[in-house]
This record gives sequence, structure tokens and C-alpha cells, in this order.
Amino acid sequence: MSSVGAKVKKFFAKKKSDAKFAKAGPGRKLTGDDGGSSSRDSKPKDKDAYVPIKRDDLTDEMKKARDAALERMNKTSNTPSFDLSLKAIKEKARKELEEEKVRKVENEMSNLKINEEPKQDENTIDINFTCSLISDEILPKKEWKQKIKDFLHEQLQLALSNSTDHLDPGITSCLIIKSCNPIERSQDCVETLKKYLSNIIQEPSEVKFHKIRMTNRIFCDKVANVEGSSEFLKNAGFSEQVIDGESFLVWSPETSIEHLLKQIEYLNECEPIQLELDRNIQVLLPSQNNQPSLSQDFFKLTAEELKREQTNKTSAVEDAMVLKTKAMREKEQERFVKKFKYSVIRVRFPDGLFLQGTFSVYEKLSNIYEFVASQLQHESAEFSLLSPDGVKFTDEDQGKTLYALRLVPNCILKFTYENESKSFNEYLKDEALMLVRPV
Repeated sequence: MSSVGAKVKKFFAKKKSDAKFAKAGPGRKLTGDDGGSSSRDSKPKDKDAYVPIKRDDLTDEMKKARDAALERMNKTSNTPSFDLSLKAIKEKARKELEEEKVRKVENEMSNLKINEEPKQDENTIDINFTCSLISDEILPKKEWKQKIKDFLHEQLQLALSNSTDHLDPGITSCLIIKSCNPIERSQDCVETLKKYLSNIIQEPSEVKFHKIRMTNRIFCDKVANVEGSSEFLKNAGFSEQVIDGESFLVWSPETSIEHLLKQIEYLNECEPIQLELDRNIQVLLPSQNNQPSLSQDFFKLTAEELKREQTNKTSAVEDAMVLKTKAMREKEQERFVKKFKYSVIRVRFPDGLFLQGTFSVYEKLSNIYEFVASQLQHESAEFSLLSPDGVKFTDEDQGKTLYALRLVPNCILKFTYENESKSFNEYLKDEALMLVRPV
């Protein structure tokens, strides 16, 4: 990690730590009785065991969501009350599995269901993200973009107010350029800004490099319309002036060359603030293994294009009756999977339960294995996953994307223990079993 990247990461970590400390309430003495023994945490673990990442404390929003979920479970209705005990969950899963075997109905989610309504029901699978640098919240991408933008602009305001607790304005403006604009636009802007500063650094006495005409085509196309660029130039020593009735950005020679070199370093090394796809973990009973309803965020198509796809089923049926070569079928399948950005993966366990997670189509099969391992009762157990066709994935498949393996937009994989782990008859850990929703 670069020095700039380390500085940014350290700053964000401090901001999160300060926020948590403020919520923590009164402290306790280290010698107090409530601290608990740490001996249970010091138990040595198998070096090959998968160690899940510890989650931070629940936010207020997450606590409210948890309490609301518990309240829904406890409400009485016309259906039998849902017993939260793990034994009851396992027994219910076993019975439903037997019923499913009798019916001999295997629902492999072959029919795609798209929720085109703006207001989605609770069964619609949404796409949400986390951003570990900013907070522990789980939000849609649009809300995160606004939250990141507001946070970075707040840092600029703190810098102007001479606050001691703020990020360097040069770094902050670079983060805005790279995090709050489309990639291509931000890249063009960065290259243009570097050119402006490099010209001054190489020939500091050349006055023509001190001025940027604000009506210049390159400036208008590659800089002026990029958020964060004006803040960057201001921090680099430029100010707006009118010369002979025309607006210019003029650099002040009072700004040191060392300062300009530092700004170029920021442009080179600052990375955009990244969002991480939330897995949206769900555990389903056999009776809940119905066709998933996908939100429009799953698709690369526009809402109008999606509607057109859904109304084109007649021609699709007629087309299916035409005899096709293997190459033709593969080409059609590739054209189909290219429409999606995300995929819903369900893993079916021998006890009948399904573990569900959301993945990017460009994530690898190994990411699914890691996801499954993190939810197992026996974390270091050896296991395999079988494709929807019942074929066991190979080591070579681990490095392939879901797109390449055609595990898009949704599919069911089957779980099986391997080698010495075949004696295990427990699958999901207790924390995962508690995610089972009442029918």
C-alpha cells in the first residue's frame, strides 16, 4: 500500500473508531468482574480452518431491523406458530424434504421472475453494499454514492475552517474526483490536471503555463464538468481571475513547487472509495425454495428493455422449436448471461435447507466456496459443491468467474462433505440457522 493509501486508511479507521467510542457509553475497569474470561478466545485452532471475519457491533438501524424481525416471528397468525428452537427448524426441514421427495418436484429456478414494480415486496432480492471505510451500514449503491460525496465535502469544509481533525484537502479532492465521477471521466481529468501541474514544475518561469482559459475546449470537456476538480486546482494554488474580459484560472507563484509535486503524488496514488457487495445471506426451508424475484439492479438492461424482454416470450417459444447447433445454443446462452450484473446462488444441503447469497457475475467460484465455508458448523470441514447438472466442480473451476461457468442469474448448487468430513451430519452453524424465516 502506498503512503497516501495508508494515510487515507488510517484516517478513516480513526473516524470509525471515534464514532463507535462515542456510542459505547460508560467504560469499565480492566480489573472489573464484568470483563469475562478471555481464555475461550485463546483456544488454538487448526491452521487450515477458515476463520470468519468478525462483525462489528450492530448499528442502531440494524438493531431496529433485528427487533422488528423478532416481533414479526412472535406475532400469532392463522398459521402454526414458528418455533425458533434449532431442533424444530431441523425437524421442519426434514419433513418438508420428505414431502418434496414424494412430490418429486425439483425447482431449479428455470423461469426468471423480474420485479418491475417500483415498490417491491419483501421477497424481492435487492442489491445492497457495504463500505468499511465509512461505516457499517448496508445501503443501496445510490445512497452510498451520496453518503460518500457528503462525507468528503464535509472534510473539505473542515479543512477550510482550520479544524485539526480533517483529511488533507489535496487527498480529499482527489478522492472526490475518483469516487464521485464515472471512471473514464475521472481518468481523463486526472491526466489533464497532471499535465497542468507538470508544465509548471518543468518550466516555473513560463507565464503561459500559469493560466488556464476557462473556455478552453479541453478544460471544459475534461476538467470543468468533473466533481472535485475545482477544489483540487484551488488547493494547488489556482484562483479565478478575469483578464481582458475573459475568465482564467491563474496559478500563484507563492505556491511552492514541492506542493505541486505532492498534488501529483495524490493524483497518482489515491484510490476511489470502494463499495463491497453485501451477500444478503438467507437460509430457506425446502418450501421456501421458490423462484426468486430479482430487482432491476440485477440487470444491465434499462427498465424499458426489461419490459420488452418479458413481453417477447412468444417468439422465444417459437425460436426454441427450431433445430440448433451446439455453437448456436452456446452463443444464445452467452448473449443471455451478458444481461446480468449479479447472480443469486443457492446451496442445497442434505438436510433440505438452502443457503442463499448474492454475488457479482465477475466473482470467482472460490468466492462461493469461501462464503459456504464461513457458514458451516464445522469450519475446517472438507466439502464439494455440485453444479446444477450434478457435476462436481474441479480445482480448475475455482479460478473461473460465475459468468464463465454460466451460474447466472440464479442457480442451485448441491453440497456434499468429502473425505474424513463425510461423518459429519450437521451443516449450517447455529447463527445461520437463526436466519430461517417463518413460513
